[in-house]
Amino acid sequence: MKTRHKLFSSLILSAIFISGAYAYEPGDIIVRAGLTSVSPHESSSTVEVDSVGDVGMGASVDTNAQLGLNAVYMITNRFGVEILAATPFSHNITLTNTEDNDLGLGDGKLAESSQLPPTLSAIYYLPVSETIQPYLGVGINYTVFFDEKFASNREAQSFSNLSLDESFGIAAQIGMDYKLDEHWLVNVSVRYIDIDTEAKFDVLDLPAQVSVDIDPWVYSIMIGYTF
Repeated sequence: MKTRHKLFSSLILSAIFISGAYAYEPGDIIVRAGLTSVSPHESSSTVEVDSVGDVGMGASVDTNAQLGLNAVYMITNRFGVEILAATPFSHNITLTNTEDNDLGLGDGKLAESSQLPPTLSAIYYLPVSETIQPYLGVGINYTVFFDEKFASNREAQSFSNLSLDESFGIAAQIGMDYKLDEHWLVNVSVRYIDIDTEAKFDVLDLPAQVSVDIDPWVYSIMIGYTF
């Protein structure tokens, strides 16, 4: 019985680590481009206003889709290094829970900001066949925010001087390349990126801040080419 168990375990390990065909070779470069959607799964602290304290309001961030770009350099036929880029994402920031205070500012759009989330990842392919190439990845993200501005009605409410801190965090992904031929492929992937920022601004001529954990799920469908 023990011999059978050992044989079965060996077969399972062989299926995991040996089976499957390699679609890539060391030195291959895979370039992909396509639709990428950033869907925040955010939570926020409440707004702190200097000399006033916690005013009970929060903030949320909406979804945005842009052109996603990435490139992979294959170190071996299983391991690669990937850099993720994109055209700038633009997000609306919404003020929430304003009914919990006496400021009378109202829920709704507060501001908008653009961001770029370059991400460097190590990826590992789990080849199923020469056509189907699933993979896992883990990496580091750096997100920079820019073009922050309040909605005009919020400026009338005395909101001004908005800035969002840059963010460093981990990223993880699962994806698959479907090979159409020797060079062309279709790629799908889902990523989780840890993005945390602190928004700083003035309201009623007083400094204020709110921390937001954006933590988006990032969905991509792309066309790729292997060099």
